[in-house]
Amino acid sequence: MTFTDGVKFFLSGFSLIQTKGLKRFVLVPLIVNFILFSFAIGYLLTELGLHIDWLISYLPSWLTWLGTLIYPIALLILLFLFSLFFTTAANWLAAPFNGVLAERVEQHLSGQTPDKDNFVAIIKAIPHTLLREWKKLVYFIPRFIGYFLVGLILPGLGQIIWFLFIAWVLAVQYCDYAFDNNKYSFDYMRHVLRQNKSACFGFGSMISIFTMVPILNLLVMPVAICGATAMWVEHLKQQVESNPPN
Repeated sequence: MTFTDGVKFFLSGFSLIQTKGLKRFVLVPLIVNFILFSFAIGYLLTELGLHIDWLISYLPSWLTWLGTLIYPIALLILLFLFSLFFTTAANWLAAPFNGVLAERVEQHLSGQTPDKDNFVAIIKAIPHTLLREWKKLVYFIPRFIGYFLVGLILPGLGQIIWFLFIAWVLAVQYCDYAFDNNKYSFDYMRHVLRQNKSACFGFGSMISIFTMVPILNLLVMPVAICGATAMWVEHLKQQVESNPPN
């Protein structure tokens, strides 16, 4: 698969979330996103304005024009960091429902009869789901620190590397639901995705970009889950079946 394939799979998620029978499973991630986003962005923007006003107040009068530059730059940095932490928090809270959405999308695309809705099964799956999320976190955090330092040491090039790393992280995050539903380990999932890096970078880049766009970022989680599951059904599943783990 190519970079463009990854982009196409992400965009296909927008049509899948409108599919009859899937909408109710999209609703929970949307509600989680909306609640978190509303409280978090309101608080952060307020604090950002206060801190910038405080900083500008210490500038000499002939440098007050810097305020027009500081605010947009700080806002871009804030949106970038917010997209990262917002996505992490939302995924933890909605993880059990995300797994169900991925399962239903796979059944829909495979022409299978959907399972009966079972809220008790979702509750029972929470410990396993959170353990899987914890494995992702353990994998991500040391790399976050390393690539962040690279970004500081190598201006320009470091930011490109950081962006590509975030794209990879997001691809791993959302592709994992389909792998987990089909009982494949986290390590094996990463092995398969490494064989499809170009598509993963394309897929994750789109998630990263859309996460930074207000309003649209509320749809990113369910769209990414649907798109990642489509990539699993149409390509990754066949690859796994032809080369199963030892």
